[in-house]
Amino acid sequence: MRNYELTVLFHPDLEMNLDPALDKVKKLIESNGGKITKEENDGKKRMAYSIAAQDFAVYYYFELELPTNALSKISSVLNITDEVLRYLLVTVDERKLKMEARQKARKASSEEEKEEVKGE
Repeated sequence: MRNYELTVLFHPDLEMNLDPALDKVKKLIESNGGKITKEENDGKKRMAYSIAAQDFAVYYYFELELPTNALSKISSVLNITDEVLRYLLVTVDERKLKMEARQKARKASSEEEKEEVKGE
């Protein structure tokens, strides 16, 4: 399984009741063997250009682990889902993940050192 990022732009009218549309996307991911590792609601934002006569969309971000054969299935369903204005499904660069892990480790070790100095 590989790591992917999925950004979904939902119809702005769903802002108050986003749960059914989110459940549909989550079930789609999980039914195709995927696992959601992180999700984040970025809220309603103005888009750079109109899509389907809409100037705003609700942006939702997912980090996923998916088998490679699931990509086409997920894409084909998202293309015909009425609640979704647009989506972007991209592969995460493994080098970026390793770099972020190293930065977290460095930050954690430097915080431990600061606490040791305070304790002395």
